Amino acid sequence: MGDPRLRTCPSPRKLGFAWLEVTGFCNESCDHCYADSGPKGTHGIMTVSDWQRVIDEFAAIGGRDVQFIGGEPTLYPHLARLIGHAHGAGLGIEVFSNMTVIRDPLWEAFKSYGVKLATSYYSDDATEHDKVTNLRGAHKMTRANIRKAVELGIPIRGGVVAVSTQQRVREAVTDLQEIGVDHVGGDRTRAFGRASKGATPSVNDLCGHCALGQVAIGPDGAVWPCVLGRFITLGNVRTTPLTEVWNSPRTIDARAEIAAAHGLKPAQSCTPPQFLPSCGPCGPCVPSVAHCDPREADSQLATATIGAPA
Repeated sequence: MGDPRLRTCPSPRKLGFAWLEVTGFCNESCDHCYADSGPKGTHGIMTVSDWQRVIDEFAAIGGRDVQFIGGEPTLYPHLARLIGHAHGAGLGIEVFSNMTVIRDPLWEAFKSYGVKLATSYYSDDATEHDKVTNLRGAHKMTRANIRKAVELGIPIRGGVVAVSTQQRVREAVTDLQEIGVDHVGGDRTRAFGRASKGATPSVNDLCGHCALGQVAIGPDGAVWPCVLGRFITLGNVRTTPLTEVWNSPRTIDARAEIAAAHGLKPAQSCTPPQFLPSCGPCGPCVPSVAHCDPREADSQLATATIGAPA
């Protein structure tokens, strides 16, 4: 039985993409983490069966792609099992990882099930990168595993999030490209989670395309319009089928509120190039460092040129 508080009503929107935040635990503790995850985080209360049911519900209503996130998803003990289940449901799969700890069974799952990878990279300088992640040796481990993914032929994209004005952003982009990462994008820090420094989250700092064809599901089953919009709860898949949450008046109202705050053009007008650590399944456009803001599409096309072809 679904939650009676969530009345369903017709919606023209199709749900094609879902972020599955399988854990809030992470071995890094970045000061700008939108999810406020870290070593004190947990795997939440969603069971493996819960996640498998949600994956099946998502596929049944026409879902196409999922991205496993965290926290650090590779530290979730049942990730390989969920990847296999998503593959069996016919879904495209991406894992967003800090690429510090990937054990052999996961590498095998990545190769066997056609998984794509995505990661954040902050600098070509190890000291600067480690300072951002608050994990000594993070740069060495991340860079080595990025290289391994490239060598294994596993598709991987990289994102450089600008967290300080003196950060070696351009050098980080160049380093990723030299390793063999074909798709590199960037974004600014957004005021969510620890990056908010206590400020109340606002829809104005979202890109504006939340819940247009995607949702995020957290470790406790909460459904959000996107991973950054976790302050907007649409429902909970532990008590309500995903299709009911997606088609509920609550979701439709939240979608309208976000769109109104941004005065949005159609979703396909989203600023290229865009790359949030949460973005998907959109492929980054030309490799560059910019930020996704539909209201600045014209100016960004002219100025986002790092690594762009001549």
